[in-house]
Amino acid sequence: MNPVVEAVSSHPRHAFSKINRDRVRLVAGLGVEGDAHAGATVRHRSRVARDPTRPNLRQVHLIPGELHDELRGRGFRVSAGDMGENVTTRGLDLLSLPTGTRLRLGEEALLEVTGLRNPCVQIDRFRKGMMAAVLDRDPAGNLVRRAGIMAIVLHSGEVRPGDAIEVELPAPPHRPLVPV
Repeated sequence: MNPVVEAVSSHPRHAFSKINRDRVRLVAGLGVEGDAHAGATVRHRSRVARDPTRPNLRQVHLIPGELHDELRGRGFRVSAGDMGENVTTRGLDLLSLPTGTRLRLGEEALLEVTGLRNPCVQIDRFRKGMMAAVLDRDPAGNLVRRAGIMAIVLHSGEVRPGDAIEVELPAPPHRPLVPV
């Protein structure tokens, strides 16, 4: 299956879940137009409290729709936008992408993957026990965060459900994703 955009979501206020839209506009250097997390500098409240001048490496949050499928199979009521993501994907292993991967969504929008979303207690406030469901351990015992990835917008464009996703890996050596 070729990777596609399953859903797009945004919210003008700082809310955990985002509202599904028929399209969103990604704006270079800022993020999702009209979304509370759009901006050249950090917008997530915890990061603003630490240093509001830091660059915003979390302009766009992407989650694979397959994670929603898995969570529903484990009894959690969850759908696109519920976990705060702007873009829900299908057919793309987001967590295996290296830092610096470029993702073309639709005809114009171009993202650069910056790192992992670090799950926080808000996930358990949304659905009790879901935090543990999005965390895992690899064979070496290292923590694996499965709540999606973050990206910045390199080129503006509209993105809609059903849009194709093209993947361009960075030149080796590839750097694994770490929380941003």
